[in-house]
Parts: sequence; C-alpha cells; structure tokens
Amino acid sequence: MTGSPALADRFDALLLDLDGTVYLGGQVIPEVVESLTAAAARGARPMFVTNNASRHPADVADSLNGMGVAAQAADVLTSPEAAAAMLAETHPAGSKVLIVGAAALSDAVADAGLVPVRLAADAPVAVVQGHSPDTGWRDLAEACIAIRSGVDWVASNTDTTLPTDRGLLPGNGAMVHALMAATGLAPRVAGKPNRPLLDEAVRRAGSTSPLVVGDRLDTDIEAAVLADMPSLMVLTGVSTAADLLAAPPSRRPTFVSFDLRGLLDPDLVAELDPTLPSGWTVDRRDGSLMLSGSGSGDGAQLRALAQLAAAAWKHEMTTVSAVGEPAAAVLTRFGLADAATAD
Repeated sequence: MTGSPALADRFDALLLDLDGTVYLGGQVIPEVVESLTAAAARGARPMFVTNNASRHPADVADSLNGMGVAAQAADVLTSPEAAAAMLAETHPAGSKVLIVGAAALSDAVADAGLVPVRLAADAPVAVVQGHSPDTGWRDLAEACIAIRSGVDWVASNTDTTLPTDRGLLPGNGAMVHALMAATGLAPRVAGKPNRPLLDEAVRRAGSTSPLVVGDRLDTDIEAAVLADMPSLMVLTGVSTAADLLAAPPSRRPTFVSFDLRGLLDPDLVAELDPTLPSGWTVDRRDGSLMLSGSGSGDGAQLRALAQLAAAAWKHEMTTVSAVGEPAAAVLTRFGLADAATAD
C-alpha cells in the first residue's frame, strides 16, 4: 500500500465493530484512540455499529468516552435500532409490536413511531426479538402465539453466543432458534451479517463511501460482502490469519491490518489484491503454498499475508511453508506454520 492514499482519506465513514476492534475485555485496544481521532480529523467519520441488543446508544457512547474514545449517541447504531427501522418501513406508525428483549429494544421501537407491547392478546402486527438476560419461557410463549398467527417477525441479530467474563453464554440467536423450532418459521434479521444494520448506518452517516471495519470474518466482513461495501479486517480480535486463508468468498475482506493504525498509514495495511506488487511470491509445491521473498517489518509482512491469502483462495489450499528466513518470520508472526525453512 506504500504510495497509496491512506484509508482515512479514501472513505468518508468508518462502520466500526466494537468488541475485538475498538476494545477487548473491557479495555480499549492500543492505538485505537489516536487512530480514530486522526481519521475523524481527515473526514472519515467513526460510526460504531454493533449487534448488541441490550444497551442504549447513549450508554454505549458513555462507555466509549470512558475509554477515551470520543463518541456521541448519534455515532452509535445498535441492532435494535436497525430492527425498529425495518419494522417502521413495513408497518404504519402507531402499529403494535410485541417485544421480546430488553428496554433498549422497546425504546428503539417506540422511537420509530411504533407501540411496544408484551402480550399476544394486544394484537401486535409484528414480533421483534433481541437479547435480554431476563427473557424467559413466558416471553417466548407470547411471541410463539403471535408468530403462529402470521404476524411479521424481526430479530435484532442471530448471534448464538454472547461473550462474557464467564465465557460464552447463550445469545439472542439461541432464543431465536428456540422460536424457530417451535413455529417452523424464520425471522427477518437486522444485525450483522445481514445488511440492514450497515444500510441504516450508511443512511445515518450520510455516507457515499463507507468502509466496514471489524475483527470477525463471520459477522463484520460477511456483512460487508453482502452489502457490497469494502472492508478492513483487523487482527485484534476473534478471526486470525489462518481464518483469513480459509475464508470462503462470502467472508473475504478488501484490506487487512494489524490494528486501526492501518487507517492512517498506508504501509500498515495490505490490500487483498494479488496483482499488486508485494515483494513476495507464493508457489504450489507438494501440496503446500510456498512463500518466498524478502522484507521485514509490519508492512512487508502484511503484504506477504495478502499474497498468501490470494493464493489460498485461488488454489483452495491453506497449508503453507516458507522458503528462506524472511518468509519463515512471516509464518511465525501470523501463527501459520512451524516456520521451518524449505530449500
């Protein structure tokens, strides 16, 4: 990417995931504050786009500000807001919507001009479902009755697990699947990897050239692909370099970077385009992808990873080996092999 404009100069909005991209384990990731401040000053507006269905945008903004990340409620878009927007597009103002979820979901529905209710007997025109730790059988039963009657059904997201300090716990998707099993039906989905959340973020930001930024190939990047938007994968969260090499077409990012510094420094981001010069070569030999070339430092190693990913996608191979010490250092850096040097 050396010689190319910085990403912050190429895009007018950054549709940022939160956990694994901006913060991790409740702590802001290094370089995030400085990178987002500088990107905003260059005209790339940060928009924080999350599947989280249990927190109000203002609460998310307050949390970000407490970490040193400048944010207002208007900079945060949650999956309940996108779900409410979907419902408002489909049903007249004042329509009743049965809520399965937290107060943030109910408030988002009310803000969209609809009337939140909790009972099927209230004759709702739709059911909307988002995560709440207080959701119980009686809540699901009311939704089941309404859905079986033929009303619309929208889920804020279908994440089956929820990361917590106690490990992975049941997420909204687990509850959605319970209703799917009980009704034989499936909801429309607002959150990532479906595109409504990103479409609403673009609309709110007034963006004409958005960039999706995230750490997960199966939510952030897949959503970008479905929405036909360019994306940046950062290696600060869930998905790894090995995951990148194995990614199907629906989960392939446009760019990859170690962290959000890639927004500002063209040498700290690599475009996943095999036609670009990289200083590296990838050949097939004995059932393996053989990386060779020269270069050290973050930029050179990212370009090597980009070449490996392009070759892995082309040949549908993920076994990699190194030719020479610089290539071995790349594989070690990305945890791709034991970095044994081939002749």
